[in-house]
Amino acid sequence: MSNATPNLPAVEDVAARARQIMSAIEADPEFDAFTAAALKYDDAWTCFTGFPVIEKWNLDDDKRPLLKEGLRALALKAAVYELGGQDEDMTEIPVSVPVDEMMHAMIAQPQLLARIAERVGISVIHQTDKEHHEYVTGDYTHGAYVAAWGEPNTRYWLDHEEVNRRLVILEAKYEEAGFRRSGKEHTFDFAAA
Repeated sequence: MSNATPNLPAVEDVAARARQIMSAIEADPEFDAFTAAALKYDDAWTCFTGFPVIEKWNLDDDKRPLLKEGLRALALKAAVYELGGQDEDMTEIPVSVPVDEMMHAMIAQPQLLARIAERVGISVIHQTDKEHHEYVTGDYTHGAYVAAWGEPNTRYWLDHEEVNRRLVILEAKYEEAGFRRSGKEHTFDFAAA
């Protein structure tokens, strides 16, 4: 696959480096503690527009596979950052919404993640105001992922248009339950309940 954007490093180079990064992360002495901490964070996973776009979402069944996908996304981004001249804007490659949500859960473990990243020799780049959710099969991210690990799990790596379609369905369901603006507002009177 050729580069979609001339400034981005070759997908084959990113894939090779991302595989190295993943292996180093998984071999790190604090990887198990990091995994346990990130998965325990599930009590705070309340985003109405992230994980719920997964069909028949089940936190207990989906959190471990999603952690793997989130780590792979972080490894791809770290490889792009390293090979692309340490350009933070370039590093924000498109990532599927549920995978992005898992990255937030991992980044919420800043001390553990910072120590692992330092030992592995990578920079973790993830800035909410610069992230892109326009992931689509066949784009740069997809090409790098495929070159590194084969086809991504389409349960979690949802194309942007499909995410938007599902969000319309979710918004209607939320409205029926009394949540407006996809969970950003409600008029529940708890004192009267």
